[in-house]
Amino acid sequence: MNQVDRQAGNDAPAAADSTLALNPVVGFSMEDVAKAGAMVLRQALLQPAIGMEYATRFWQESIRIAFGVSDTAPNPRDARFTDSAYREGPIYKRVAQNWLAFEKTASEWVDAVGFSPMDRARAHFVVSLLTDAIAPSNFLLGNPSALRKARETSGASVVRGIRNFVDDLLNNGGMPAQVDKRPFKVGENLANSPGKVVHREPIAELIQYQSTTITVQRRPIFIVPPQINKFYVYDMSPEKSLVKYLVDAGFQVFMVSWRNPTKEYRDWGLAEYVEAVENCIDVTLDITGESSVDGVGACAGGITFATALGYMAALGRAEKVASLTLMVNVLDMKPEDSVTSLFLTDEAIEAARKKSAREGVLDGSETARVFNWMRPNDLIWNYVVSNYLHGETPPAFDILYWNNDTTRLPARLHSDFLDIFKDAPFSKQGAMCIRDVPIDIRRVTSPIFITGGTTDHITPWQACYRSTQLFGGECTYVLSTAGHIQSLINPPGSSKRRYYLNPELPRDPHTWRQGAVEHVGSWWPYWTEHWLKVRGLGERPAPSVFGNARHTPICDAPGTYVFE
Repeated sequence: MNQVDRQAGNDAPAAADSTLALNPVVGFSMEDVAKAGAMVLRQALLQPAIGMEYATRFWQESIRIAFGVSDTAPNPRDARFTDSAYREGPIYKRVAQNWLAFEKTASEWVDAVGFSPMDRARAHFVVSLLTDAIAPSNFLLGNPSALRKARETSGASVVRGIRNFVDDLLNNGGMPAQVDKRPFKVGENLANSPGKVVHREPIAELIQYQSTTITVQRRPIFIVPPQINKFYVYDMSPEKSLVKYLVDAGFQVFMVSWRNPTKEYRDWGLAEYVEAVENCIDVTLDITGESSVDGVGACAGGITFATALGYMAALGRAEKVASLTLMVNVLDMKPEDSVTSLFLTDEAIEAARKKSAREGVLDGSETARVFNWMRPNDLIWNYVVSNYLHGETPPAFDILYWNNDTTRLPARLHSDFLDIFKDAPFSKQGAMCIRDVPIDIRRVTSPIFITGGTTDHITPWQACYRSTQLFGGECTYVLSTAGHIQSLINPPGSSKRRYYLNPELPRDPHTWRQGAVEHVGSWWPYWTEHWLKVRGLGERPAPSVFGNARHTPICDAPGTYVFE
C-alpha cells in the first residue's frame, strides 16, 4: 500500500484514512491478541510435521535466494521496498527476498494447519503482526535509505531519530507520532467557519454557522458528529470543510458539538445522546422557523441519529427530520466487517464493558493506540522508519491532527455501542429500546442518502450498503472511490475523484455495484444540487442574525466543548 494517498488533492498520509474517530468499534485488547498468539503456538506444537514441512520449504527457498535463482520479489506497490537497493543490491535484495519468503511461508502454514474460518483469520492477523514487525525496512541496518541518509548527514539523522524516539517515549505513550501538531490551532486554522453557539446543555453545544449567500435553502442542514474525537471533522481547513462548502452552496447549517465527558458523566448513554439530538433539532427549528431539518451523521454520529430518528418515529415525531444522510456508517454489523470484529467475542465484549464501567469512561487515546495495531504498516512502522530511522519530523496534516485530538466515551454509551455491535439491533424490529420505546427504523419513511468508500477498511462499502435494506422509505446509495476519511471529506477539485450511482437497490451489494454507473468528480455536488435541493422547500433571504429571542448567541464558534 502506498504511504501517500493523493485522493484528496493533497499529499495525504495513508494514516489519514485510518482514523479511529469515525468508527464506533471500540477496539480490542492486547490480551485478545495474546490469546490468539497462544492459539497459533499451540497449533504449531500439536502439528510439528506440518511445521517441519513448511520450514523445509522456507529453507529450500532461502538456498535459491542465496544462489540468486529465486524469483521472489516485493510487490511494486509496497512502499517499504521502493528503494532500488532492494531490487538491485546483492545484499539488500537477498535480505528482502528472505523476509518475503518467510512471510509467504508463515501465511501458507496458517492455511494448512486446519483452523476454523474465524480462528484462521485471527491467526493470519497475529502472524502478520509478527512478520511485519521484523521486516528489514524497520531496522537501521536493514534500511538502505536510512543508512544513506545517515552518511549524507554525518549521523545527524540518527541523532534526530533518537531524539524523536525519546520524545515519543515520554510524551506519546511510546507510540511514534503521526503528526506535527505545532502548525494547527482549533478556531484559527481548523474549525474556523464563522458561527455562534446558540444552545448549550451539559452534553452538547449547538453551533449555527454564518450564511455566505444572499438567499438560503429554507430547510436547514443539521449535523450530528461522532462522539469519538471532535466535531470539526466536518470543518477542517477551509478547502476541506464540509460546513464551508454547504454555506457557500446556500444552506443554513447547524452542528452539534459533543462534550468530552469525564467519569462524572459515566451514566450518559445512548438515550441521553438521543434526547440531546432531538433537543438540538427543536432549537434549530425554533430559530429557523421551519418544520423539519435535513439530517447528517457519520459512523457513531450516524448510529446516534438513526436511533434518534427511530425513537421519534415510534413517538410520532419523525416529521421533524425530512431526510437523513449517513456517511461511511454501518448499522447492520457483521463479524467479517473489520479486523476488530475478529476479537469481538462475548468474553472480550464483557471485559471491555467492565473496564470502562470501572474507570467511568473509555479513553480515546488508549483505544487509538490499540487501533493503530490494526494497520501497523501504515500507522506504526511507517512512522518508525520516517521519525526514528530517517530522523524526520512527522507531517503537518490537518486530518491527522484531528484524529489525534481524541475524546472519551462515557461508560454507559460505550456499553450501548458494544450491545449494538454484539446484537445488530437495527436489523431486528424492537430489539433496542430508548426510554422503554422499541426502535424499529423500518418506520422511518423519510428519504435516506447513504455513502461508502471503495477502499474503506473501517466501514467497508458493502457493510454501509446493507443500511439501504433497513429503512422504510426511499434510499439512495453513493459509492466514492476513496477510503474511509477521504470519502467523507470529499471536496470538488481533484480530477481523480469518482463516484458510482445505481437507482436499483438489490439486496446483494455486488449486484448493485455491477449495475452502477461511474461519474467523474466529488459526490458532494450531486448530494447538494441533485438530492437535497430537489427535495427542498425553496429559498428564503439569508438570516441576518444568529439565534432568536429564545436562543440568543452564547459565544463564537467553535464553542467551548471542543477545547475540553
